[in-house]
This record gives sequence, structure tokens and C-alpha cells, in this order.
Amino acid sequence: MAWIAIILFVAATLTGGAAIAYVTGAAAVLSFFAADQARHLAILPQRVLSQLDVFTFLAMPLFILAGELMSRGGITRALIDLAMLIVGRFRGGLGHVNVATSIFMSSMSGSAVADAAATTSALVPEMRKRGYPAEYATALTAASSVLGPLIPPSVVMIFYGALMNVSVAALFAGGILPGLFVAAGLFAYNAYAARRYNLPGGRNTEMPAVFPTLVKALPALFVPAVMLGGIVFGIVTPTEAAALAVVIATLTGATYALQQPGVGNRKAMREFVGHLNAALERAALLTGAIFVILFAAAIFGYLVAIQNLPQHIAALIDSAGISGVGYLLLITMFFLVVGMFMDNMMAMVLLVPLLIPAAIAGGADPVHVGVVVCLNLTIGLVSPPVGGVLMVVSAMSGVSYLKLARAILPLFFLLVVMLLVLVLVPEITLYIPRQAGFVQ
Repeated sequence: MAWIAIILFVAATLTGGAAIAYVTGAAAVLSFFAADQARHLAILPQRVLSQLDVFTFLAMPLFILAGELMSRGGITRALIDLAMLIVGRFRGGLGHVNVATSIFMSSMSGSAVADAAATTSALVPEMRKRGYPAEYATALTAASSVLGPLIPPSVVMIFYGALMNVSVAALFAGGILPGLFVAAGLFAYNAYAARRYNLPGGRNTEMPAVFPTLVKALPALFVPAVMLGGIVFGIVTPTEAAALAVVIATLTGATYALQQPGVGNRKAMREFVGHLNAALERAALLTGAIFVILFAAAIFGYLVAIQNLPQHIAALIDSAGISGVGYLLLITMFFLVVGMFMDNMMAMVLLVPLLIPAAIAGGADPVHVGVVVCLNLTIGLVSPPVGGVLMVVSAMSGVSYLKLARAILPLFFLLVVMLLVLVLVPEITLYIPRQAGFVQ
């Protein structure tokens, strides 16, 4: 009877445009009555609040705040200049800069939409000005944004870890090599496109000054170094790393503000305080929205547990004779199709508690499955017909959604191929977690 929740959830969200949290919670509560499980509602508040009373959850608002501070404090521009120094002289150099900037941004914000918005506003106009086709510039920007939730820190991984009770630190460690693997694929595609379509760039490309660029970018790079190094080597927890990221982002933003040419210190600090207030407000709004979704997800998860749906699905898989890898490939393709129509958070709340336990019971490693699912659902953000990142990039760049959807198809298929490689070769994901002692 828990499938009633699924039907109500999908119908209300797709047809009525209602908020995910409200639909999930309402559908789950109604399903308690439909399944004759209303007696369990008496202990529902205690169960839900106990599921949300997790120390790791503190990392989520802190990472969101750190990302907001960085995007508003001039750090994005410093990272773009650094990427230009590293890869800007290659043919199609700005395309490489686009991907490299996404790598740097991913290690700070953890959000595909945030990364896409930042790189679209900062890079796409410059790419178009230098002769890149608008459709290609926006498609590459959208495709690069999938690195946001893959390279730690990742809000999606924290969300997944909470749903499935998987170590967030292990998921963060597991996302590093897959993120670099996907980035390498995007670099290779851009190099191919640069030669085939004669994209601009080369040795004569104007470059930023080396020393000032390095001086400005190093404080920004200190943030991911502290977070990743501290988490992987066990020096700090994800929550402590997030708190350090907020401190470093605040100090770096204040330093950048004071270094603005032609702006007095008092005016610069007023501007910085304004950015700080805006970042706090935005982080509070996003955190509130995410925790409401988590609250509703906990209700749905309680219903799923009462109905023993994961066990039923596992029994069905066993009776069908589908192996562990076969089942993992099956749900991977299913998630890809779902991601074309459904928001990634919605899909995670609705499907992960139902489908993933059977994969783990079949022998799949929880960290490997978690990283694959997070990438899988994130690819949905850049897949037509309802890609959330595509909508953001289209609105910000002025490129029509249909043209962008057509232009991103080759990159979408490339991402799918790399996703399948990660499914079939779990060692890519598990190598660093094993070395760090998170996985045996």
C-alpha cells in the first residue's frame, strides 16, 4: 500500500507543481491510513526528529554558506583566472577553462545549479565574445556542472548519506576519482570539438598576469585543500571541515574586498558586510527548504520500513535471477530515465529507500552505490526534457532551451558512458576510501 504514496507524490508534483516536501509528507501520511497503519502515526514525530538529530547534518548549512560566501566574494573570478593560466593556451582554451573552473568550484559549493549559475554569468559571455558558438558554450557549462555534487563537498551526498545511513566522509572520499574521471572526459570532448569546429584559442591567447593571479587564487584553493585533506586523512569530520570552510571563505572574501582598486576600506567593508548578509539569508532559505524535504522524507522512509518494501523488492530480484551487477545496471538506466522528468531530490526521496537496499543486499558496496546514484541523479539535471540546470543556463545566457537541449545531447551521452564505466569498475570509486580506511 505504500505505492499509494508514490502515485500521489508523482501526480501532485508533476500536475500541480506543488512543493516536494508538502506532497511527500501529505502522501505518506495519507498512505498510513490507506495501509491500515494509522496507529504508527502516534510515534511518527519522535521517529522523524530522531532521524534528523544527526551531527553530520550540520555540515549541510555550513557548506551551503561557504559556497554562497565564495560566489559573492570574488573567488569565482580568481579561480577563472587561475584556470586560464593552466589550460588557457590550448586550442579551445576557454572551454578547458570552463571545465577547470567547475572542478575548482565543485570543491567549494557542492551544488550543480550554483556552479552552473556562477560559470554561466562569468564565462559564457566571454566565450561568445571570443567566437565560441553560444549553444556550445552553454552546453559545455551545463555539462561541467555535474562535477558540483560529485567532487566533495556535496550536499547531495550528505542527503544520500542521511537517507541510507552511509558515512558522508566515505562518500566524499569516493567522489574524488570519479569526479576527476568525468572532468577528464569533458576535457577530451572539448579538445575534440576545438579541432573539429575550429574553436578559438592557442598560443597567442591573452593571459592574466601570473604572480597576481596566483596570489589571489591561493587563498581560494586553501579551502578545498583543508576540507578534502582533513576529511580523507581523518583530521576533521565533514562538519568541522565545513565550519573551517566558512571561516576561510569569510576571511578570503574580506581580503578580496579590501584589495579592490580605487575603493576605500570603509566602503569595501560595507560591501563585504552586504555580501555576508545576503549569503547568510540565502543559506538560511536553502537550509530550511532542504530540512523540510528531509523531514518529509523521514515520514516516507518510516512507511517504507513498516511495509517491508525493500525486502519485497530484494525477494523479487532474487526470484528473477538478476545478479548484483545486473541489478545495479538496471536501476542505473531506470534512474537515468527518471532523471529526465523528475527533480534529483524528489527522485532520491522517492526511489532510493525503495531500490538501493536490494543492490546492497546483492553485494554492491554502499559507498560505490551512493556515488553512482548521486552522479546518476545529477546527470538528470542536464538531460532534456526537464533538466533543471538547462533551465538555469538557458535563462541566464539567453540561449533558447530547445537549442541548448539539442547542443547538450553529445555531452549527455558522454556522461552516460562514463557513468556506466563507474558502475562496472567500482575500484575507481573505492580506491581512495580504501586507502583512507573507510572501506575494507
